[in-house]
Amino acid sequence: MPAVVHNVDSASISCGLVSSQHFCEDPTLERHFRGHKDAVTCADFSPNNKQLATGSNDKNLMIWNLNPKARAFRFMGHNDLITAVQFSPSGHLVASSSRDKTVRLWTPNIKGESVAFKAHTATVRSVSFSSDGQRLVTASDDKSLKVWSVHRQKFIYSLNQHTNWVRCARFSPDGRLVASCGDDRTVRLWDTSTRQCINTFTDYGGPATFVDFNSSGTCIASSGADNTLKLWDIRTNKLIQHYQVHSAGVNCFSFHPSGNYLISGSNDSTVKILDLLEGRLIYTLHGHKGPVLTVAFSRQGDFFASGGADSQVLMWKTNFDALNYREMLSQHSKRVSPDPPPHLMDIYPRSPHVHLSQNGPIEVNPVVADTLSADPCVVEVGERPFSMAAARGHEDGPAGFRGHASASTRFTHLQQEMEQEECEEEGPGLTHLPGEHSELPGAVRSTLEHIVHQLDVLTQTVAVLEERLTLTEDKLKECLENQVLIQQEALRAGQTHEESRVEGPAI
Repeated sequence: MPAVVHNVDSASISCGLVSSQHFCEDPTLERHFRGHKDAVTCADFSPNNKQLATGSNDKNLMIWNLNPKARAFRFMGHNDLITAVQFSPSGHLVASSSRDKTVRLWTPNIKGESVAFKAHTATVRSVSFSSDGQRLVTASDDKSLKVWSVHRQKFIYSLNQHTNWVRCARFSPDGRLVASCGDDRTVRLWDTSTRQCINTFTDYGGPATFVDFNSSGTCIASSGADNTLKLWDIRTNKLIQHYQVHSAGVNCFSFHPSGNYLISGSNDSTVKILDLLEGRLIYTLHGHKGPVLTVAFSRQGDFFASGGADSQVLMWKTNFDALNYREMLSQHSKRVSPDPPPHLMDIYPRSPHVHLSQNGPIEVNPVVADTLSADPCVVEVGERPFSMAAARGHEDGPAGFRGHASASTRFTHLQQEMEQEECEEEGPGLTHLPGEHSELPGAVRSTLEHIVHQLDVLTQTVAVLEERLTLTEDKLKECLENQVLIQQEALRAGQTHEESRVEGPAI
């Protein structure tokens, strides 16, 4: 559905970043997705740009096929609202986090198999893959970050220095750093090799709600409940850009793959698009009724999605940046000695820009129909908590990832037909898993249920003990350092007294 745009003749503006033959237009509403029954809290595009994953307060994960004729999938498994979702770099897995204190890995196909990780003791707020797909970092209301092994499906270590809820955590593109932010009004940088906090940014008037690295890893952006968006150069540890374009708290943002643009969603019901090269707001998008809780660019930057408290998922066509970044990066990688990635402040003098002739931000007001009806056709994929599917396998292996949940019996008779249909429509975008799905006797199921419950309790206990051990080690280190300082002070005082005693008669 096209957007209604006012006060601009966008077709007359040539895109100076590419060539005079390309024309940059305003973003348009491409499609909206119907199926969630409560607020949409998170969204992410698949690497092959064929699927969109969204999570909601209705406890369901939705996988939308961007082919309009393909079915969508509703995955049921979490016991509480979903807070974050992300595709793995290969696209073979989807990770989600929830208020039920778990992190879950899914296979985005009809079988909907998943495995749950549990080590946090409170709501898990965010989940993020490393660029190699081997690790996950999660952030939680238990004030900790946790790093997980995807291959071994187990918790590795915690990062503990936040003093309040941790809202978001992200790996840097090279995996050497983690950025996190939270309700203690700080943004922290962590070294994954030493597992230490190496820098803290504290210039916030309220909770820091979201953080992420730009594509080159030289900058981080962060948003706050104080209506601000800030960009920091992590090489100099300086604030380089500061935006106050929203009239309410900023919940989420996403960098364009080029690093030249940033979109943000806010409690003021708008999506804003910032031009980071020009350092200003260029678009304000309307379409949501109520707070915008999530925004996400596709991997190629040609689309972006937004979701909000009105249960709507809107997919927009970018239009304003016509450069093919996949082609550009492909050519760049073939060079013998490629240039390092550009940095925001390194681009000088600046090339002619598409938005130079505009006096102010453009308001885009699309007409959005009711999105609460179930369209397109949605296949509900439930779980049998204790099916005997194998739980081991590398993410990028030939069989994909195998977990502990199976497809709902209501759709068993559709599997063969739908898998054939998906292969025809989606090509290699989905991984279909072999396996039998058999029911277990009641006594065995009850026993397994009890064992899993006990394991969950044990895992939580270990997590608490590990956190307490870390705090004890920090306190012990602090006491030892203080003791050394006291001894040094006493030694200096003794030396001073001895010198004054010796020099006294001479004076």
